[in-house]
Amino acid sequence: MVEVENVGKEYTIGALQEPYGTLRDTVMRALRHPLQQMTGKTDKIWALRDVSFTAMPGDVIGVIGRNGAGKSTLLKVLSRITEPTVGRVKLYGRVGSLLEVGTGFHQELTGRENVYLNGAILGMKRAEIDRKFDDIVGFAEVQRFVDTPVKRYSSGMYLRLAFAVAAYLESEILLVDEVLAVGDANFQKRCLGKMRDVSVSGRTVLFVSHNMAAIESLCNRCLYISEGRTQGFGVPHELIGRYLLAEALPKAAIQNLQPHPGRRASSDPIMQTVSLAGEGGVPATTIRMGGALSIRVEYRSEKKAISPMLGVVVKNNYGLPVFGLNNRIVRGYQFEAPSREGSITCHIRDLPLMPDTYSIDLFLGDLYQDYDVVYDAITFEVIAADVFGDGKLPGAECGPVFWPASWTYAPTDLPATANSPVP
Repeated sequence: MVEVENVGKEYTIGALQEPYGTLRDTVMRALRHPLQQMTGKTDKIWALRDVSFTAMPGDVIGVIGRNGAGKSTLLKVLSRITEPTVGRVKLYGRVGSLLEVGTGFHQELTGRENVYLNGAILGMKRAEIDRKFDDIVGFAEVQRFVDTPVKRYSSGMYLRLAFAVAAYLESEILLVDEVLAVGDANFQKRCLGKMRDVSVSGRTVLFVSHNMAAIESLCNRCLYISEGRTQGFGVPHELIGRYLLAEALPKAAIQNLQPHPGRRASSDPIMQTVSLAGEGGVPATTIRMGGALSIRVEYRSEKKAISPMLGVVVKNNYGLPVFGLNNRIVRGYQFEAPSREGSITCHIRDLPLMPDTYSIDLFLGDLYQDYDVVYDAITFEVIAADVFGDGKLPGAECGPVFWPASWTYAPTDLPATANSPVP
């Protein structure tokens, strides 16, 4: 459905956009940019460079990368808003795009008129639009206002109608930029469900988003772009991990505890630093649901050697404790060899936390008491992941903790042989 071959897009900074102008305009431009007028030199920047990938029918491709990486420029090239400087794009089918709120809408026209106008632009016949019209208006929830000019719509109504037009009118290729961030949680959920339905019908979706959970749950392929270049194209789980690792600031994963304002007043400041690591021991402050988290504390005790006991309390965004860990109360982890200096690490193999931002309180002492306490020593973020392997993500209403469980089923109105659980 989509073939992108070595596409590059170059922009000229300070280029003159008006091909025609008055003598006054020309003089004013020469006064504002005298060096550019004399030398004809301008700064150039490549927004995209050597980007290549293919998309098949039914593919949902997530496009990820930091701000300014070139994601939106790529969608503009694919939607023919701008032409590539180099390379070639082949599109096999009609393209529907939603690159920003209300793209292609005319402010003075009503919602009904804009639906028909956008359908005509996409090459739809009136009969096709008639058939889909009620579904579009119903999804957008603007039935009462469909004959009102869209300039009087709220931003939410505007967005819902724009997305519904792009999704319901039967274009073979759907391009969606990070506009879903504008909608509320319920609207985002419905949009993701609709894009999944679109892909099941054999149409192709390219979806730009900073919501890694949405990318992982919705997309079967992922395109990672950095500084305008392709960094990878393949399995979403793998590329999201690479992206988070590359974009995370390594220094944010280590915190100097000596000047920390959260230290308890009566503490002996023996904790020096705390650092966080994810899968494979890689420094990280962003952890997947169900992933690994290691909390390492470096300490130095001037007064006496200790056999370190590390307490960890994980708190949610409201400062409420979610769970606590301490090797003082876990058999087999009371270390006998005392030392004045060293490190102790708490390893959490399967982090049972829902997506949110969390902070950690640290307690360091020996078998009998805590010598040093630092509240809110360091923070980390948990992102959603398909922890149960069924393509679904737990909802926020489930609370801060998720946990694997098993179920048994015993209907009383069926033969006993039907009661055995399915493994």
